[in-house]
Amino acid sequence: MASVSFKYWNDCVDPEDLDAMWMEPDVRAEWIDVGETMGSKVHLSRDPDGQPYLTQTEMRAVAGIIVRRHFVSQIDSDMLCAIAELESDRQPLATSYNKKSEDVKMGIMQISPRTSEWLTRELGYRAYQVAEDPKFLYKPFLNVYLAAAYLKWILNYDQKERSEEFMVRAYKGSIKKATHKSTLPYWRKYLSVKESLPSRKAFGVGSAPNVPSSSATAVSQSKEASPVNATWDSRTSGQDMEEMWNHPDVNKEWTKSGERRGNVRLSHDAEKHPYLSRVELRAVAEIILAKHSNIKGVKPTVLCAVSEMVSMRFVNGVGQRTGLMGIDYPTARWLYKDGGYKGYMVESTEDLTKPFVSMYFGAAYMAWLSQYEGRERTLQFVVQAYLSGPQNVNLQETGPLWMKFEEALSRYEETRRENGSCIIM
Repeated sequence: MASVSFKYWNDCVDPEDLDAMWMEPDVRAEWIDVGETMGSKVHLSRDPDGQPYLTQTEMRAVAGIIVRRHFVSQIDSDMLCAIAELESDRQPLATSYNKKSEDVKMGIMQISPRTSEWLTRELGYRAYQVAEDPKFLYKPFLNVYLAAAYLKWILNYDQKERSEEFMVRAYKGSIKKATHKSTLPYWRKYLSVKESLPSRKAFGVGSAPNVPSSSATAVSQSKEASPVNATWDSRTSGQDMEEMWNHPDVNKEWTKSGERRGNVRLSHDAEKHPYLSRVELRAVAEIILAKHSNIKGVKPTVLCAVSEMVSMRFVNGVGQRTGLMGIDYPTARWLYKDGGYKGYMVESTEDLTKPFVSMYFGAAYMAWLSQYEGRERTLQFVVQAYLSGPQNVNLQETGPLWMKFEEALSRYEETRRENGSCIIM
């Protein structure tokens, strides 16, 4: 481990990540002030002992870029920055060893090779290549990416949405010690550090998205400056894009907003989170069900209503749920490998931020639930099971989730009637 040495940013980041750093206004200003120039190698800062470290500005940029690319509305960049302060003082080469567990932790966020392998192989976090050589964990972007993935897993541990305190204390001491007195001092330090962090205004990374407008006017107005991969074409196959253009309602909406083949913009809310209009969402659902006959007993209006509930139509998902349909990677991978649903490949969590992929596996899971334990299930069972897990269904109570679903469903049934159809589930 000690043989690893980083002198320049170029030694520990990919070229596209370095370009992204230069695009951050505060980073660019900081680097130019100390004599760095674009196109040349960028020096890493060093402490009095000669160890490289990230400045707070650089750390905020790395966290912000990772969250915007992969965890928008799911992980707070301030959380990542505060944990980095506590775990390593922002030193990319920091290493610690636990004699009791024989666990080595590495990098800015102190990720162990064991955790890295589990996140990559079992949960599908493969946006960054993790080689067999654990020294790759010293790379700042990879390390922060895996830390965010681990925090996202903690956020939804045991299918319960966890508090910030639970997440931070579990990160420090494991799930078992999330409520143990031994992790309480860490939580208090975390709060102090987080409070002292500089303003993140320049990075524009919030902890929750705004609810998108449903009007066609809002759809066209929100298509402004786009973050990474914020076009339909970058997340959709050519064949599926052709199906979208052939859908009369989509064609009408896209033509009206000035879209062109090969570069169709996704709509964005005020914080530039990409989302689908209701017309686009319904079209995706209809295309998926028309193309894949092995998905039986599912209606497009039901898929749309569930998407409204789990993601509010945000392409990257909301909270702990990934993608339009909130399907996690292990479930999608299981449906692909064991359930015979092979209409789309799913090789990483990032694949589930593609509208058609998420919709396909959401529909497949719903079809599987409709025949859960070999019995034909009611719509109420399927919806409750989809949202809370089949083991948590209680058909004796029509709680707020079911009422919320009925409300969301009514929007799409009304749209159907306006278009001249009387199909109701």
